[in-house]
Amino acid sequence: MTGAEELVLYRKTDAIAEIVLNRPDRLNAINLEMRDLLWTYFQAIRDDDDVRAVVVSGRGKAFSAGADISEFGTAPSLVESRRGRRERDLWGLLLSIEKPLVAAVHGYALGAGCEMSLCCDFRVATRDARFGLPEVRLGYIPSAGGTQLLPRTVRGSLARQMIMSGLPIDAEAAFKAGLVSDLVDGSGETLSAAYALAARLAARPARPLAAAKRALAISRETTLSSGVAAERAIASSVGA
Repeated sequence: MTGAEELVLYRKTDAIAEIVLNRPDRLNAINLEMRDLLWTYFQAIRDDDDVRAVVVSGRGKAFSAGADISEFGTAPSLVESRRGRRERDLWGLLLSIEKPLVAAVHGYALGAGCEMSLCCDFRVATRDARFGLPEVRLGYIPSAGGTQLLPRTVRGSLARQMIMSGLPIDAEAAFKAGLVSDLVDGSGETLSAAYALAARLAARPARPLAAAKRALAISRETTLSSGVAAERAIASSVGA
């Protein structure tokens, strides 16, 4: 693992990589330095054939309270800010990784923190976890995929409620809605449960798992007939 001064920690145990948000004094609010580190580490994970599954977690009392709003408006210009986000589309990078990603969520997963968990394939959460997209209450809208990923994960009425009210839901409601795959009691159990799930996934053959994830991604963006055709082509590419 990298030094304690790092805002994002990275370690690899056998075939499982772990990304740890390491800004506990700010509830792991994601600032620009963290985004740059996350971009670097997730690129490394994407390109490392030895990594077969990924666990994403946060130190301290929360997974992540979202983007660091204290940095809003500090870019030299709006153009520079938007260009930086386009050049380093962290959320697009996360969605492009064809390896299983498991979020270990405790405490708050709000805003960009909730969106980061939505970019993962599975979310393991403690009973005290809270998921929310509060952006409308702050004068803007979710812009790291929340308005697109949440309705594809839970029923449309709940997605509208969360996005348009800005109010969070608890872990029990998230579990019942399918937003959370596993519900556990404490933060220590969350990480162990996430690792256990990641280990099961890492034991699967890598090529078919990546192909299945690719086919699932296509299903979000196309018609049924086109999706079935894409599925056949992807299946052929892995020898089915």
